[in-house]
Amino acid sequence: MNAKHLRMLIPAAALLAAVGCQNTTSRNADGGMTAKTDSSQAPATMTSGKAGKVLETMSTAGYTYVRVDTGRETFWAAAPEFDVEVGDKVSVPEGMPMQNYHSQTLNRDFNVVYFVPSVTVAGKEGTASSLPSGHPSMGSNAKAQDLDFSGIDKAEGGDTVAGWFGKRTELDGKQVTFRGKVVKVNNGIMGRNWIHVQDGTGEAGSNDLAVTTDAVVKVGDLVLVKGTAAIDKDFGAGYKYDLIVENAEVAVQ
Repeated sequence: MNAKHLRMLIPAAALLAAVGCQNTTSRNADGGMTAKTDSSQAPATMTSGKAGKVLETMSTAGYTYVRVDTGRETFWAAAPEFDVEVGDKVSVPEGMPMQNYHSQTLNRDFNVVYFVPSVTVAGKEGTASSLPSGHPSMGSNAKAQDLDFSGIDKAEGGDTVAGWFGKRTELDGKQVTFRGKVVKVNNGIMGRNWIHVQDGTGEAGSNDLAVTTDAVVKVGDLVLVKGTAAIDKDFGAGYKYDLIVENAEVAVQ
């Protein structure tokens, strides 16, 4: 997937979404609000595939937080509650950073916390965390080559994914419509679900549209998307979109 597009993998409730403005507040996973200040140590980069030793851990409101030392850096990660102890070696998958995050139940500020759907603890069976009961699935994705994009008709009054990218400079704040298949899902990020949709058109950089929505869909669904386009959207920590569709109505077809 293009590095300029959202690659989110995060847990539940309203965790992160992009925190481009540090002076705003938003509800977090355990009922708190994001805060501008912080006392923790964590890099403002992705934690893709990183592993290390747990220096500190705590659990609250169905989530476990761990501070991990990779030998080169330390960072905080959080996932649905799992069994872990200080000194354990853990593997943390790709996650999106929630900057300036305040946990109400912990009464603690974090500069950056990477929210992920699971953390694997070395030597412990069944320690990969799972989402709380009843929570919609999140973080699933599929390789585009595994999906069949043939026969996807252009939406009435709309355009293809590549077509919208070709007109992106004219689209900021405009309504767009398109049809495609869901290739990635990240639910419950700051009260919104984040999906990626492709229709088989375009090349790398113009073949995948990120969408925020209240709708719950799954990978492989054929969907009709109607929402507001935004261009050059920079959420910080390397999450920048040439084109994104926000607050979209997404209907499974």
